[in-house]
Formats: sequence, structure tokens, C-alpha cells
Amino acid sequence: MKIKPLEDRVVIKPAEAETKTKSGIYLPENAAEKPMQGKIVATGPGRASDDGKVVPLSVRKGDTVIYSKYSGSEIEIKGKKHLIMKESEILGVLE
Repeated sequence: MKIKPLEDRVVIKPAEAETKTKSGIYLPENAAEKPMQGKIVATGPGRASDDGKVVPLSVRKGDTVIYSKYSGSEIEIKGKKHLIMKESEILGVLE
């Protein structure tokens, strides 16, 4: 199944949650911190401006981004968790 986001939305595959602390303690899945970064796997065409022109997104497929811990909506694609959110919810791009 493929997904094509609408307008200024992006689909992000979150990074794996850390399961081991720096001191070597293994964490159960429910105690692990929610990841706040991931890779963009799909983008929409952009949002429409007031004059009707499409404003392209400033992020692209393949970019690694940082977002707020509880932003976006969680969806499942081929059994894997993804997030779909507006571009404005993205805090930054890792370079």
C-alpha cells in the first residue's frame, strides 16, 4: 500500500526507540521514550496560498526531521508505525 499525503502534510517513519540506557540497563517497550525524530517517506504537493498558487514544502522525501513528542497522527503502513503531520509541526531538519 502506498500513501500520498494531501496539501502540506508529510508521512514520517519514526526512529527506533532506545531500548537500552547509556549505563546498560534494558528498558521494557512501554518505558522507552517516544522518538522525536524520523525520516520523511512521503510528502504532499504543498499548501495553497491566498492567491491560489501552491507553495511547495521546504522538506523533501528522505530528510531526517525533528518533531514534538506528541505531534502528528499515528498510522500503520504494512505493519509498521508511521506519523502523518503538517509541515508546520516539524521543528527542524537534521543535516
